[in-house]
Amino acid sequence: MLRVQAALLAHPAVAVASHASAARLMGAPNDLGPDEHVTVPEAGQRRQRHGVRCHVATLREQDVHALEGLRVTVPERTFLDLAGILPLVELVVLGDWLVATGRATAASLRGYCESTPARYAKRAAEAAAYVRAGVDSPNESRLRMLLVLAGLPEPTVNLEIRGKDGRLLVKIDLAYEQVRLAVEYDGRQHLESAPQWERDVVRGDFFADQAWRHLRVTSRGLFRDPESTVRRVWTALHELGHPDLAAPSEAWRRHFAA
Repeated sequence: MLRVQAALLAHPAVAVASHASAARLMGAPNDLGPDEHVTVPEAGQRRQRHGVRCHVATLREQDVHALEGLRVTVPERTFLDLAGILPLVELVVLGDWLVATGRATAASLRGYCESTPARYAKRAAEAAAYVRAGVDSPNESRLRMLLVLAGLPEPTVNLEIRGKDGRLLVKIDLAYEQVRLAVEYDGRQHLESAPQWERDVVRGDFFADQAWRHLRVTSRGLFRDPESTVRRVWTALHELGHPDLAAPSEAWRRHFAA
């Protein structure tokens, strides 16, 4: 907070906290780097400061709002600006988070990116097309993008299965309901939390009783060996007879470390 305040004070009053600084002020989950970012309307208003990146762009009144007492780009504009910094998957992570926290909607992100000639609008629009509502964690976003970029059918996000009385029985991170396949990211907290462990036991019983196949993906399967995850999910879909399954694509390799 103090660093972005200092960055703004070093510039004319028209300066706006933008890009990574705007995202940090909102609490975004991404690794956004150490630098603060401000945007000014004219090149002559830029100031050279260590650890501060100054951008030049014409911002409309609706592109800026007040946050923590500072002039900051709105979530949709921040998403677009970060298309010039974040890779595709991380931009989708940001978009999913903005939607999950109520700061934007998938439609507002798409609409903003499609309605402006701003730099990186096309790249931002590509990412916005992948943004989904209801995502619970950044790694769920990353796992979904791994599967989609590998050419697998897109799973339903956080599918809720309820009993006849309407009671929620289970919520599945990524579900292929047609063939009863559940794919879920298991983070370290699942090993450290007793209540979560108990819930996982109940979930396991549900999957067994209802004849769902349940695949768990760990940090290794997402960050160190994503190829094995693609292979596991594709094989399960093939064995379960998913009607829309094609041969996996290699496109995911550009976005994940193999």
